[in-house]
This record gives sequence, structure tokens and C-alpha cells, in this order.
Amino acid sequence: MMDIFMLAAYEEAMKGLNEGGIPIGAVLVHNGRIIGRGHNRRVQKGSPILHGEMDAFENAGRQPASVYRQCVLYTTLSPCAMCTGATLLFGIPEVVIGEAVNYPGEPELLRSRGVKVTILDDPECIDMMRNFITANPGLWNEDISV
Repeated sequence: MMDIFMLAAYEEAMKGLNEGGIPIGAVLVHNGRIIGRGHNRRVQKGSPILHGEMDAFENAGRQPASVYRQCVLYTTLSPCAMCTGATLLFGIPEVVIGEAVNYPGEPELLRSRGVKVTILDDPECIDMMRNFITANPGLWNEDISV
């Protein structure tokens, strides 16, 4: 069973799917409150970089470094190198990942830089991505630059 923050990220992913995009969602949590939420909107906005995590950062707005250093990033899929880089740049100390089965992402890079990483391998997150990748291999490969 997902906690409320992973559920919020999952709901964001479903929004993206319902908009015709890639179902990856994220929320940025500060002191138990969501300050930014987002979903992959590469298709919807024609953007090469608007992954779920990047959308959540964008929607959190400008924050002082002290806020980022107290945040937890929840994401339905293990973050790619770009989203991992942004997480490290902002000094976010903890990342909770819904699943890393369909895409391994960069959890080891996060860990190597001192970030606490929890991988849930949640069945709903796994199934959502697996179903999407099976139905949309071209779009998925474009998203991960294959």
C-alpha cells in the first residue's frame, strides 16, 4: 500500500497518462507538505526535458537552498541522469522511488553522493509502466533517448 506522498506521485503519473503522455509522476515534500507536484509532460508540451521530477521542481517554484535540503522527492520511476543531477544540484537528501524494475535509473549515483534512497518496487507503479512501455515502445524509447 502506497503512503500518501507516493499515492500523490502515482496520481500525477495517471494525469500524464490520461493527457496522452508518459505516466511518470513526482512530488516534492517539505516538512510533511507537498510543495511541488508534476508529471512527465514531454509529449503534452513538446519539451525534451519536462520529466516528472523536473515538472515537480518547476511547480515548486524558487526555493531557498535550506528548503531543498529538508525535502524528500517521491517519484514513481527511478530518476534518469538528468533528474538525478537536478536532485543533487538542489541538495535534496532523500528520494523515494516507486519502482526501478522497468527502468533502473540512477539510484547508485544518488547514494554515492549521500542521498538516502528507498526503492519500493510497488506493484501498481511497476504494472503502470510495464503496460505503458508495452503499448508505446516508440514513445518510451524516445523518452529515455534510445
